[in-house]
Amino acid sequence: MKLNKFKFKTYLYIVTAMICWSFSFIWTQTALESFQPVTLITLRLILASIFLYIFAKLTRKFKKLEKQDLKIFLLLAFFEPFLYYVGETYGLTLVEPTLASVIVSTIPVFAPVFAFIFLREKISMLNFIGIAFSIFGVYLVVYQQNESSDTDIKGILLLLLAVFSAICYSIILRKIPEKYSATNIVMYQSLLSLIYFIPTFLLVDYPTPVHGEISFASVQALLLLTIFASVMAFVLFADSVRVIGVARAQIFVNLIPVFTAVFSWILLQEQLNSMQWLGIAVVIAGLFISQRRKSKV
Repeated sequence: MKLNKFKFKTYLYIVTAMICWSFSFIWTQTALESFQPVTLITLRLILASIFLYIFAKLTRKFKKLEKQDLKIFLLLAFFEPFLYYVGETYGLTLVEPTLASVIVSTIPVFAPVFAFIFLREKISMLNFIGIAFSIFGVYLVVYQQNESSDTDIKGILLLLLAVFSAICYSIILRKIPEKYSATNIVMYQSLLSLIYFIPTFLLVDYPTPVHGEISFASVQALLLLTIFASVMAFVLFADSVRVIGVARAQIFVNLIPVFTAVFSWILLQEQLNSMQWLGIAVVIAGLFISQRRKSKV
């Protein structure tokens, strides 16, 4: 299969998005040292909306939201960022980042079923084999890291809520009219999600939105989450889903725990054993297998 420049750009976009999201687990835990969960998410979305609006205006990509499309954007924002961020952020207060990334990597298991039911996306047997390879590879990467960790069932359920929300988000994303660019989609989903988050903030975190003193590290983590996880990753992912479909795009989520493990090895000098390196190779092989045949939409 010859990879043309258009496809290469799409895969580059989605891999970059996965790298941003793999760091988000670490950044979120750092930011939570100063900010309450809903406060953190609300601040992320306010900043993301401002950044995206300025970017859209400067690049002349801004498009006004048309009245007939408001309902689908409200539904999009409800599943992600609202439900997804609630599940992920609160889940990370109860579960270690590596385990959280593994739970999120189960999205490709469920995504093809939902994509077939709601979008009639068809995927080949090679796609399913690729999914199985990737999931097995993820297990090899992380199983020893979590042998001694205490798992919290509530945290796992919250992260599964994030998984469900991410799949629903991808399905609704495919229904968004082509007239809206990825930048506009993410801008409006961030802005409209504040309709859900601001009342939640007033009910849950107000009047104690922070834990004592606000540290520089937490503010830095907030800005990194906003720029890379809330803006860049979502724009790149939204653009990719439109090209390769829900099921095939979601397979790349399996890269998140792989990247988390590799970055821990590079930046934190955490050791990876031979089984974990094998797992990384299996995940990458699974991704190549899963992309061998284009889905018919």
